Amino acid sequence: MPRELSAYHRQVAATNRQQILDSATRLFLETGYDRTSLARVAASAGVSKATLFKQFPTKAELFEATVLAAGSTPAADLPEPPPGDLRAGLLALGLAYAELLSRPGVEELLRTVIAEAPRFPELRERTFDFGTLPVITTLHRYLRAEDAAGTARVDDIDAAAAQFLGMISTVVFWPRLVHGDWVLSDEEVRRVVDEAARTMVARYGAPAGR
Repeated sequence: MPRELSAYHRQVAATNRQQILDSATRLFLETGYDRTSLARVAASAGVSKATLFKQFPTKAELFEATVLAAGSTPAADLPEPPPGDLRAGLLALGLAYAELLSRPGVEELLRTVIAEAPRFPELRERTFDFGTLPVITTLHRYLRAEDAAGTARVDDIDAAAAQFLGMISTVVFWPRLVHGDWVLSDEEVRRVVDEAARTMVARYGAPAGR
């Protein structure tokens, strides 16, 4: 039976992981997937190759981790709207999602996924499970709470969440991958998110909550 790590060693491992992810993100953005080696990431992060390989055995796994880390948000920074006002709750979570999409590095990393995957089979095989991102898991939890409270009727949480996030990303994010000068003001982003929330209320809001 493996021995449990002490608090100190867990902290060291977490620090090493963060240093590796920070260095990998910078190198992937600067030089691309092809020219970023695990050895170079280890040297930049100030860790041994053995330490890096222990956490990320392949470059594809490391790249996937950098993409998901770029979209991660500390739980303390996310809204946790109570059930009862579906539009207000979706507006809060939708704005948090829009903020995630506007972070430095997110667009560039996803460009790399799209551009490099056809050339590298190991990237095509990665799942890139964006459903694990905190803002998305929080949205699922919120929709379940609204359904349980009777203020929404959501039979398929996954489909409803995807519809809501898709309405936002289609306007706020994806055009930037085609049009480099695509910029929305804060007011325009809020309007997009509010329209998405209104659409969700019209579709899923229980009669008493409309």
